Amino acid sequence: MFGTYFRVGFYGSKFGDLDEQEFVYKEPSITKLAEISHRLQEFYSERFGEGEVQVVKDSNHVEKSKLDPNKAFIQITYVEPYFDTYELKDRVTYFDKNYNLRTFLFCTPFTLDGRAHGELHEQYKRKTILTTSHAFPYIKTRVNVLQREEVILIPVEVAIEDMQKKTQELAFATHQYPADAKMLQMVLQGCVGTTVNQGPLEVAQVFLAEIPEDPRLYRHHNKLRLCFKDFTKKCEDALRKNKTLIGPDQREYHRELERNYQRLKEALNPLISRRIAQLYTDLLPHTSARDSVNRSSLRRIEA
Repeated sequence: MFGTYFRVGFYGSKFGDLDEQEFVYKEPSITKLAEISHRLQEFYSERFGEGEVQVVKDSNHVEKSKLDPNKAFIQITYVEPYFDTYELKDRVTYFDKNYNLRTFLFCTPFTLDGRAHGELHEQYKRKTILTTSHAFPYIKTRVNVLQREEVILIPVEVAIEDMQKKTQELAFATHQYPADAKMLQMVLQGCVGTTVNQGPLEVAQVFLAEIPEDPRLYRHHNKLRLCFKDFTKKCEDALRKNKTLIGPDQREYHRELERNYQRLKEALNPLISRRIAQLYTDLLPHTSARDSVNRSSLRRIEA
């Protein structure tokens, strides 16, 4: 009943009415991107001729003017069901998260100079949200896309999402039942390892070393700072949990994880302990009692 989902776009006059249309396909849960790409290319090649169908290899915008007008192009992208925060309160079980699905998400990393990936300070992300005409599960395995919405994340927002994801992975590995020591140690090593490229320390050094000049970035700066505080707390929880799971043969490895974490924490402390004063000052010089309560609530939210 449950499955894996792919966004499929068709480009080229050979497709007729399908030209520039996009659909969400539901496939068996073990289906890989390469499998559906091969199957669709083979299917349409039988209709249009060998060599007449090409698969677009990335998830960037397709500029039809740059495509060969004599060929047919298919763009296939893995997508995930997408839920607003309020929806997750009701979608608790595995069944809830795989039923009545109409909204799907895929992300495309990019830099302003055209590369897909770059340094932390130049890494952007485009989040594309698709809404289908009918909800899955449906009588058909292909449903057309009715609406497309795009959200661009600037580099500091990408960093915030990445740190939130690392923190969630740590929390999951720590509280997993039954406990899995190997999984927990693998996640911990990825978080506190000294050789991790673009790891937490580098993220903090890039985005928290200086207060941003643009006041519009103050909230992002503060949110990332709070993400790191939560991250360090989850690291400590994970280390405590790991200590209860290991045998005598892993004690030295655990001590090395603890040493790495202490070095990470010492390097992070001066970066995450500094607050932006402007976020904690009154916004208006003259206030009524009600305004004072509102500002107090605002400060609590931003703290």
